[in-house]
Amino acid sequence: MAAAEKTLRTCEQGHNYYKSIDCPTCPACEQEKKPDSGFLSLLSNPARQALEHEGITTLQKLSKCTEREILKLHGMGPRSMPTLRNELQSKGLAFKPGKK
Repeated sequence: MAAAEKTLRTCEQGHNYYKSIDCPTCPACEQEKKPDSGFLSLLSNPARQALEHEGITTLQKLSKCTEREILKLHGMGPRSMPTLRNELQSKGLAFKPGKK
C-alpha cells in the first residue's frame, strides 16, 4: 500500500504544515496550546486533547475516572497510563476502582 502524499496547508494563524490525511489540526498551533507544567504537559498531544475534550484538566477530575474509561477515549493509549498513575500517586490520588 503506497503512502498518502502530503499536501502543504496553511492554518488560520498563518502556519504552513504538511499533512497526508484530512485533518485540519495545525501542529504548530497544537504545540503552542501545550501547557508548560502540570500533568497534561507530560502527555502527547492526542492524549492531552482527549482528556481536555472530556473536561479532565485536573488530577482530581482524573481520579474520578477508571483506567478503562480513560483508555476508551479517542487519542488515549496505554503508553500514557504510567504517567497518569505516577502523577496521581504523587498527589495521594488514584484512579477510581473499576468493576472486577
